[in-house]
Amino acid sequence: MKKFCLILTSSLIMFGCNQQMKYPDTKKQDVSDIYFGDTIADPYRWLENDTAQDVKEWVIAENAVTNKYFEKIPFRQALNQRLTKLWNFPKYGTPFKKGDRYFYMYNSGLQNQYVLYTQKSLTEEAEILLDPNHFSEDGTVALSGMSISNDGKYLAYQLSSGGSDWSEICVMNIETKELLPDHIQWVKFSDVSWYQNGFYYSAYDAPKESDVLKGKNEFHKVYFHQLGTDQSQDVLVYQDPEHPLRNFGIGVTEDEKFMFLTGTESTSGNFLYVKETGNDKAAFMPIYDQFEADFSPIDNVNDQIYILTNYKAPKYRVVAVDPKKPQEENWKEIIPENENVLEWATIAGGKLVTTYMQDAHNVVFINDLEGNKLFELSLPTVGSVGGFSGNKESNEVFYSFASYTFPNTIYKYDLSNNQSEIFRKLDVDFDPEAYETNQVFFESKDGTKVPMFITNKKGLALDGQNPTLLYGYGGFNISMTPGFSMGNIPFLENGGIFVVVNLRGGGEYGKEWHKAGTKLQKQNVFDDFIGAAEWLIANNYTSSEKLAIRGGSNGGLLVGACMTQRPDLFKVAIPQVGVMDMLRYHKFTIGWAWAEDYGTSEDNAEMFQYLKNYSPVHNLKAGVAYPATLVTTADHDDRVVPAHSFKFIAGLQAVQTGDNPTLIRIETRAGHGAGKPTTMAIEEMTDIWSFVMYNLGMNPKF
Repeated sequence: MKKFCLILTSSLIMFGCNQQMKYPDTKKQDVSDIYFGDTIADPYRWLENDTAQDVKEWVIAENAVTNKYFEKIPFRQALNQRLTKLWNFPKYGTPFKKGDRYFYMYNSGLQNQYVLYTQKSLTEEAEILLDPNHFSEDGTVALSGMSISNDGKYLAYQLSSGGSDWSEICVMNIETKELLPDHIQWVKFSDVSWYQNGFYYSAYDAPKESDVLKGKNEFHKVYFHQLGTDQSQDVLVYQDPEHPLRNFGIGVTEDEKFMFLTGTESTSGNFLYVKETGNDKAAFMPIYDQFEADFSPIDNVNDQIYILTNYKAPKYRVVAVDPKKPQEENWKEIIPENENVLEWATIAGGKLVTTYMQDAHNVVFINDLEGNKLFELSLPTVGSVGGFSGNKESNEVFYSFASYTFPNTIYKYDLSNNQSEIFRKLDVDFDPEAYETNQVFFESKDGTKVPMFITNKKGLALDGQNPTLLYGYGGFNISMTPGFSMGNIPFLENGGIFVVVNLRGGGEYGKEWHKAGTKLQKQNVFDDFIGAAEWLIANNYTSSEKLAIRGGSNGGLLVGACMTQRPDLFKVAIPQVGVMDMLRYHKFTIGWAWAEDYGTSEDNAEMFQYLKNYSPVHNLKAGVAYPATLVTTADHDDRVVPAHSFKFIAGLQAVQTGDNPTLIRIETRAGHGAGKPTTMAIEEMTDIWSFVMYNLGMNPKF
């Protein structure tokens, strides 16, 4: 017999009908916008007001339904215990040296935040320099950035609260551990660059209280702060009142001889200016004054600035620029573009270290300063290199390496003889020899060859019945290279397959690969992801009833778009902190900077129509059986505001047909993901994997 629901829009929270789930019945309002003659309803617009009482009550009601659902999952507590055990081992960051001291991050196991340690030699006992765990009882105040002065005397560190992108800067005397009175607020999207007895940073004017977490970020400014002075005395170094939607920053070379001014309009492409320090009246000289290419200064060599760029080189190259003659005709090419993407470069020990992506994994070469290849760094397996830290004149370098079945390991490397030795190996409760990772290539809808990594227990039976999680991102020139995650171990241990697909829109094959997944080509990203799922099914790895998909941020958009386009293809969907309303994303916080990838609904009629056709919020249809869905977001996410997830789940719950649950998990005192305390991270992974395993019909043992 057909069931009917009474919908009373004048009341905030009542319970609607779904065959097995009862959800808060979210009120609808008569709100709409007109785009190029097309009227678009936005009945859940009120959920954008994150500080309103009715929104707070709605959040409580939604979390209550979700928590009640989690309580019925029989293995959830055992999974939580397994994850807690997996997390509980000493974890080290890659060491680096400033002045006469080494510094590194360390977590004893289950500490909510990593602690900064220092030591004068690698053999003496290290001491705590800064412990963020003392900044809040619940661990939600995190170290979001730090910079040590070039003489090693001072530490400037950034703290963020509740996962917000906003941060404040504090300063410590490293020798005495004395906290100085210097305190800077409303810092955002900023590094700290030391120069003499002060530093450069970037900030916004203080926002209205109601706009702190959702207001549009405009008029970024660069300041210089002199130690021992109040923030009100900081010198405004650069601003651009004619272009409110740009971000700026200043960097200084290791020897403090040159400084760089960079400016961006989006997440890719920047202008770059340079000048010698010591003359405040000297003007910055333009090296590149457009936004069509990326320019990243590496360091200076004999008064030549080495720069990593994809200008006229979609897969990047290194050029040397004379600051006194910065015009393009005077550039000298040091490392030319080749068939692989040059991901990053650094100068250490008088050599130029270059790291490439070769089919989405790293290879590293050591070159002389003229660009001649000296040798290749030997790596343990196919994986990713990170944290390559070393000073310009020192042969001592540290780097980390990891892969899907290779826990993060830190190496000490002697540049003079090309010798690496394990410096710290993490003791994870995991047997790498029992698992394997294979890279495969498949053809997407338009014939493009796309790679993906498949990780599973050895001896996997290709019977089409393996529980599988497919993960992707596909945007902003970001590459998905192999990494290790404790959180994935329980799924792998119980016969799960973990798959990462390298979608267009990322940076795995350079700028052209990135551009092929942007604006009017964004559908390529979704086609790649759908193609990966179809390949896994066609090759008997799994089936639609055993397939889950997951992604965060732009990857949350990916999951939202794919589950609305192909709801039949997936059993479970986990869109995390996703960009779900593609018609209004640019109106909040830093959303305007994503227009280079997405375009906006206000650009022109064609762009509006394209966005509307895949926007997850606008493509939910009544009468469709969508996958079992767990949306995750957080109340302090000021990167992708939670309204995206709120509006999507409200619409999904209103139209869902069938027995699959559609839930939202709204974390409090958390943000987009950075700085999340260990306790929250474990709880979140517990809920995600519980939901996935339960809805894939797994009976895991821990």
